[in-house]
Order: sequence, then structure tokens, then C-alpha cells
Amino acid sequence: MTVSPLQPSVDGFLRYLKVERQLSPLTLLNYGRQLETIIHLLDEMGLKAWQECDAAGVRSLAVRSRKAGLGPSSLALRLSALRSFFDWLISQGELKANPAKGISAPKAGRHLPKNIDVDDVNRLLDIDLNDPLAVRDRAMLEVMYGAGLRLSELVNMDCGHIDLSTGEAWVTGKGSKERRLPVGRSAVIWIEHWLSLRELFGPDDDALFLSKQGKRISARNVQKRFSEWGIKQGLNSHVHPHKLRHSFATHMLESSGDLRGVQELLGHANLSTTQIYTHLDFQHLASVYDAAHPRAKRGKS
Repeated sequence: MTVSPLQPSVDGFLRYLKVERQLSPLTLLNYGRQLETIIHLLDEMGLKAWQECDAAGVRSLAVRSRKAGLGPSSLALRLSALRSFFDWLISQGELKANPAKGISAPKAGRHLPKNIDVDDVNRLLDIDLNDPLAVRDRAMLEVMYGAGLRLSELVNMDCGHIDLSTGEAWVTGKGSKERRLPVGRSAVIWIEHWLSLRELFGPDDDALFLSKQGKRISARNVQKRFSEWGIKQGLNSHVHPHKLRHSFATHMLESSGDLRGVQELLGHANLSTTQIYTHLDFQHLASVYDAAHPRAKRGKS
């Protein structure tokens, strides 16, 4: 079998990674596999030396990789290995510039989590209240779904952060930004139930939701309890806090069509972020809003 003229330089690079960089065997294996495939592709393109590979050649290599079924994250890994190899060739005086610099893989599409439909949410919240912890969990689930909170916002809530008479809560979101939002009548009812039992746990501080030890409940504990309730209530999908936040946003937007209002409730700085939590067409909704809302029309020439 004929050895590619491109192979010796790659062998030298892999020795460098093993001896001087002392990379792990698994990392070396990954580099070796990526560069072996790159050599095969460049051989097909007729390249005989690494100096013949320019930016156009790297782009062609990326296109061939994509046509072969390589996903965005795997292509990013392949280009990263090639950039590192070219940097090494430059350090060896074999190249003057890195032709792979500035060439990146297409971004992977952001994963859109599935929401829980309304019937399943109702089934999830229909918890048998046979102990104080069940009451606490019901209250947490009601607040998460009723207000669309982030997990960190839920666990950081203090008793003084909610006004039961008005059904409003104050939370601190990303970037230490505070916002005021409604939590819903059902959530208020179950918070009241929970507060009547909260003293049984000998609370250490003003945290609204406590662990069995009387300390502020941890994010990990909330995730565990939500997952367990999803199984107990017979839901087919895994229940986690972000899925409840996503379900809140989806159900609110499907009912109201008010993208800007949902943006405010979720505490998003940018409207485009809110679109990630929806199954509706963002551009259509945004254009409808901008065409119809009086404040959106101001200042237009």
C-alpha cells in the first residue's frame, strides 16, 4: 500500500503531541483519526504536499466532510485538529501561515427541548399530599410552571420575595437582574399550604423552600424530586425544571401570541432568545408585533 506523501509530517506532529505535550492516549487517538481522514481527503483532491493546501483547499475539505455526513460538532473537531497541525508546521518552518485560520464549521442548531402538554402538566401537579415534603414539592412545581422560573431563581427565593396577597414574586435572574412577576393563583394556594408546614423543618434562614434538614433546598435536590414525581405520575417524558420553564413559555405564547410579554416574564434580555422556547414562527410574530403595536411604530419615518 502506497504511503501518502502527507503522512510523514503528521507522524512527526503526533510524536510531538505524545512526547512534548504528553497528551493522553485517547486524545492522541482522536488527533490521529482526524488527520488520517484529512490526508485521505486531500489525497483525493490531488495534493502532494502540505504547502499546497490553501484556504480554498481547507474549505473544499470541509464541504467534502459535510457531504460525507459529518455533523457540525464533528466537523469543528476536524478543523480544530487541522489548525493545530498547521500551527505546528509553522513552528517547524514548513509553513508561513495557517490556511485553516478563520475557517469554522457551521454552528449546530440549538436543541429545542420538548414541552409537557397541558394534560400531562395537570397530571404531574395532581400529587397525593400525604406528607409535608409532597406539599413542598407541589408548591415548587406550581411556582416553576406558574411563573416560568429558572431553577436558580426558584432555589434562591426567600419568604420575603413573594406577596401572597397580590400573587407577585420578586426574583433575581441572570446578570443579577431583578424582575417582578405573577406566580398564579394555584401557586399561591400551594405556597400557603407549604408555609403552614415549613416550621416543622426548623428553618435555618428565610429560604422559601427547604430540604429535610431545614436548609435551603439545593438545585440538585429539586432536579431529583421533579424527576421522581414525573415517574410516579406516569409521564412518558423526563421531567426537569427547564422543561417546566419551556412548557410555561410555550403554553403562554400559544394562548396569547404576545411574544414581548413572554419575553418579559422569562427575563430575557433579547427577544430572539425567547423564540428558542417556542414552537411558533418567531419572524412572523415579531413582524406582527412591530406592525401592530403603537410603541413599535413610534419613530419610524
